[in-house]
Amino acid sequence: MGERYSKKSFRSFNAGQHQTIDLIAALSKEPHSIKPLCKLFRIPRSSDHYRLKNRGIVTPEKALLRQKVVDIHSRSRGSAGARTIAGQLTQEGENVGRYKAASLMKELGIISKQPNKHKYKISEDVSKIAPNLLNRKFNVKAPNQVWCGDVTYVWAGNKWLYLAVVMDLFARRIVGWACSDSPNSDLTCAALRIAYESRGRPQNVMFHSDQGCHYTSLQFRQALWKYQITQSMSRRGNCWDNAPMERFFRSFKTEWMPKECYNSYEEAERDTLKYILQHYNIKRGHSYNNYLPPVVMEAAA
Repeated sequence: MGERYSKKSFRSFNAGQHQTIDLIAALSKEPHSIKPLCKLFRIPRSSDHYRLKNRGIVTPEKALLRQKVVDIHSRSRGSAGARTIAGQLTQEGENVGRYKAASLMKELGIISKQPNKHKYKISEDVSKIAPNLLNRKFNVKAPNQVWCGDVTYVWAGNKWLYLAVVMDLFARRIVGWACSDSPNSDLTCAALRIAYESRGRPQNVMFHSDQGCHYTSLQFRQALWKYQITQSMSRRGNCWDNAPMERFFRSFKTEWMPKECYNSYEEAERDTLKYILQHYNIKRGHSYNNYLPPVVMEAAA
């Protein structure tokens, strides 16, 4: 009898406690009012947290945090994963780790679209035009010390759009860009010229690229000589010698480009430049920068 009575008493007490907690929730219109109400009714605040967690009630703080997760994921066009979201939330003053970010993503039903892994044929062939001076030393101490360049292509309705970019390795900022319907040296020289002029005509810069013909051509090498820029080149077929550029293009194509590609050259060019100038450089947090955008990272240096 005594044992049955104690269990019955416990159930009654537990039911009464839940009713009190429900009353607290009904009375508390503001987050800061929960604590004094729990104290008034002599209910541990942990019980209120338990009820909120297990009965699907979302606090205003968590609702705001969820919205921030959605915003970050949306800005990345669905590519941001738990690490990226956690890093950018931290920069916004939220104490959120990778696993909590993953939990929030699961609650919201959002996932990161990840690119497939690529297999590359690695070669040790060194360029006869320029040595591999960079040698994968991607950590640069100041702006305008090392630039990297590369070219990619995008289907634009009825023809290819070729994009050449120049990246400053210090904060992974894109400092030069050019689009064309031909992947020639005019394209790479245009991107280099924009980088040189926009950065105030810096001296003692190293420019690193692969061994593509638009970088080994006499025209491009003369442009480097004119700007007094030292040339460095990857080993043939070794994409990891220019890894930051490879990652930039991967991010652009998986985060930003529509899956159906573009309907016209003009649309492709406009959206490509929007990614570089309005998203990547000023909004997109980069893991190398502790999830600061490149422009913010440079300003803080």
